[in-house]
Amino acid sequence: MSTFAELPLDERLLTAVANQGYTEPTPIQAEAIPRMVSGQDIIAGARTGSGKTAAFALPLLERIKDGGGKVRGLILCPTRELAMQVGKNLQAYGAELPIRGITVYGGASYTPQLKALRSGVDVVVGTPGRVLDHLKRGSLDLSALEVFVLDEADEMLRMGFIDDVEAILGAAPETRQVALFSATMPAPIRRIADNYLKDPQEVAVESRAMTVDHIEQRAISVGQNHKLEALVRVLQVMPGVTHLVFTRTRLQAAEVAGELSRRGIAADAIHGDLAQPARERVLGRMRAKRLQVLVATDVAARGLDVNHIGHVVNMDVPADIESYVHRIGRTGRAGREGRATVMVTRREQFRLRRLEKTLKVQIRKVRVPTDADIARRQLDRLQSDLENAENLDPARVVVQELLERTELSETELAARALAMLAEHTNLRLDSGSDEAPEWSRPPRTDGDMVEIFMPIGRNHDLRPGDIVGALGNECGVPGNAIGRISIFPNKTFVQLPKGTAEDVLDRFSRLDLRGNTVPLSMARPRSEGPPKHRPRPPWKKKFRPRR
Repeated sequence: MSTFAELPLDERLLTAVANQGYTEPTPIQAEAIPRMVSGQDIIAGARTGSGKTAAFALPLLERIKDGGGKVRGLILCPTRELAMQVGKNLQAYGAELPIRGITVYGGASYTPQLKALRSGVDVVVGTPGRVLDHLKRGSLDLSALEVFVLDEADEMLRMGFIDDVEAILGAAPETRQVALFSATMPAPIRRIADNYLKDPQEVAVESRAMTVDHIEQRAISVGQNHKLEALVRVLQVMPGVTHLVFTRTRLQAAEVAGELSRRGIAADAIHGDLAQPARERVLGRMRAKRLQVLVATDVAARGLDVNHIGHVVNMDVPADIESYVHRIGRTGRAGREGRATVMVTRREQFRLRRLEKTLKVQIRKVRVPTDADIARRQLDRLQSDLENAENLDPARVVVQELLERTELSETELAARALAMLAEHTNLRLDSGSDEAPEWSRPPRTDGDMVEIFMPIGRNHDLRPGDIVGALGNECGVPGNAIGRISIFPNKTFVQLPKGTAEDVLDRFSRLDLRGNTVPLSMARPRSEGPPKHRPRPPWKKKFRPRR
């Protein structure tokens, strides 16, 4: 279908859709809406940003458009952020309908939710835990339920909500219609579809490859200890772009956002430790375009519906393909082109190859941006901003007055203004070197690899990360210059290029590891394979008494 007018929707819904700026339905909308309006159960696969919210929200509103004050529609979402976003979309689409709705989720007060449910609502959007709580309290009655939507069912499975979902499905009347939306279809989700859906129609308009084909994907090889420096340089060559940075842990998210802020970059973090009001403030800054960088964990970013994200950065290679697809799907939304960058250590290369093989894509390998790269991109951005500047008349008056009050030429005045701008921003005025930073270069291969010996090992809880961090932070050894690390109970051998090892030993005789000051020395060559058998000296032969 080429227009929304061809879909079986009420005129009031079509008007609301037009007010949102939508002109043509996306493939998932064109396929799902007619089937849901007709009352069919559906299983829909669609990536984030494909328009799936409207694909289930519009037909749900069409089915319950007359209202009535009883819960006739229920939408389950894996996270509070996604639930809040879906609730806002429902409110916008149903602005002209006599329908009341509420969004319920954990971390919010029960009082307004209970009050709204007692006064009567037609549709409930919520997270599994809070919806189940209201069912157990008796404050939520599903006896009149007509439409049940499971949004991002695979994510509910990953977050451990699958038992709650089944409990809620079991509390709904058998006559309800079920629409299951899931980017992937693991076995437990397929089992739910088999047990709770009636002759479902499968809507699969997008293959997995399509989930990433519209996004320019790049990979940067960098040591673990230098990922933040690489991130800063990547951000500097993309001025004017809104970035979403993914980290593995909450602590890492907070640390990355804090370090970016200290460097003058407008950044903030969203993660599970934030209270709901704080999360909403961060998301509000993001939607208002007051943030250049949002650092997030997987769960916290669910429901983040911000169309202007131009670039997604993975600080680590995700362990599973679905997480990678969901993450980079936050850019390139609503038909826009998107960009994604993943930071890859030497140990993560196998994961990168697995991503490429599974998704059937070639992830382009790029270098860490150089000083010259940053300067060129900032100059391009400055030129574009100057050429597109508006309302110049007041500025012209001030410039003319300054020229008259000083003996500066126009060129000198412009240069001084630019220098002042650079002092208060990250603008780089010097062209800089076009060579990659020392820490990002491949390790030198001239000369043999040798080993440094450390009299400390597993019995002291020593880990490879401790050694890499100490050599990098204290000795300035780039992570990609460190070879094999062999840790034994009470000793450790670290492989380094010969020149690097000699330099470290010249400058450092000891290293702090796990609270111990450990002496460093060049290791003697270790023999390959098991030691050869040596006959026991006569004086050490075991004495055997004569019988």
